[in-house]
Amino acid sequence: MTVLVNLIVTLGMLYVVPAGLRLIDPAGLRTAGRLWPVPAALGALCLWLPRGIPATVLAALYAAAALALATRAPARLLEARRRSRAGGSAGGAPPRTTVSGPAEVAVCTALVSPSIAATALVAERAGYRLFDFDLDILALTVPHFHFAGFTAALAAGLVCRAGATAPAIAPGSATLSRWAAYSVPGGTLLVLLGYFVDDWAELAGAVVLTTGMWAVALLTWRDIRPGVRDRTTGALLGTSAAVLVATMLLALWWAAGEATGITHPTLTWMAATHGLGNALGFALCSVLAWRRLTVD
Repeated sequence: MTVLVNLIVTLGMLYVVPAGLRLIDPAGLRTAGRLWPVPAALGALCLWLPRGIPATVLAALYAAAALALATRAPARLLEARRRSRAGGSAGGAPPRTTVSGPAEVAVCTALVSPSIAATALVAERAGYRLFDFDLDILALTVPHFHFAGFTAALAAGLVCRAGATAPAIAPGSATLSRWAAYSVPGGTLLVLLGYFVDDWAELAGAVVLTTGMWAVALLTWRDIRPGVRDRTTGALLGTSAAVLVATMLLALWWAAGEATGITHPTLTWMAATHGLGNALGFALCSVLAWRRLTVD
C-alpha cells in the first residue's frame, strides 16, 4: 500500500496542485504555480526516504510552502465578500448574494487543504503520532487532503463559476452548483472533525462530501460536457464525472462500515480502488479537462 499511496501523493504534489493553482487564479497565483514544483519535489522526495531527520526536514520545507499558500485564502474570502456587498441592487436594497461567494469558499478550501496534508506529512515522516493518530492514518491523510481536499474543492468551485457565467443551463443548476461549492468544503471539514470525534461524525462528513461530489459529477456530465466541442476534453470531463459516482460510493461504504461494524473494504483495498480512482480517474482527468477549457 505504501508504494501506491506515495505514487498518488507524488502526482498530487507535482502536477495536480500547481495546475489547479493556475485554474483558480491564472494571474494572482501565477508565481505560486510556477514555483510550486520546487517545494513539491522536496515533499515528493521525502516520501521515498525512511522516517527520520532528512525526510522530516524535506517535509517541513514542503509544509512551509503549503502554509504560505493557505495564507492567500482569507484575503480572497474578504475580497469576495466585498464584491458581493458592492453588487447589491440599487435603491438601498440589501446586497444580493452572488454565486462568487460559494465558488470562492470552495477554491479557498482548495488553497488551505495542502497545508493540512503537509502537516500530517511532517508528523508521519518524523514518526510522531500527531494528536495520537496512528502513522498509517497520518500517511493516508496526505493523499486525502491533496485530492478530497484540494481537487474536490477546486472542481466544485470551477463548476460553480461555470454556472455563474452560463446560468440556467438546466433547471436547478445554479442551486445545485452552490450546494456543491458549499457541501464539498463542509463535508471535507466534517470528515476532518470526525477524526477527533468518532466514526459517526466521520460518516456524516462522508455523506455530505459524497452528495456534494455527486452534484459536481451531475453538473459536469449534464451541463458542462455537452457544450464542449473538443472530444478529448469531453471524454476527460465524462470520465471524471463517472468515476466520482463509484469512488464516492466506496467512501460511503467504508465510512458506514467503520461506524456500524458492517463488512467494508480494508484501507489497502480502499487505496487501490477509491484512492487510485480519485487520483487518476477524477483528479487528473478533471484538471486536464479544465486546463484544456481554459486554453481554449
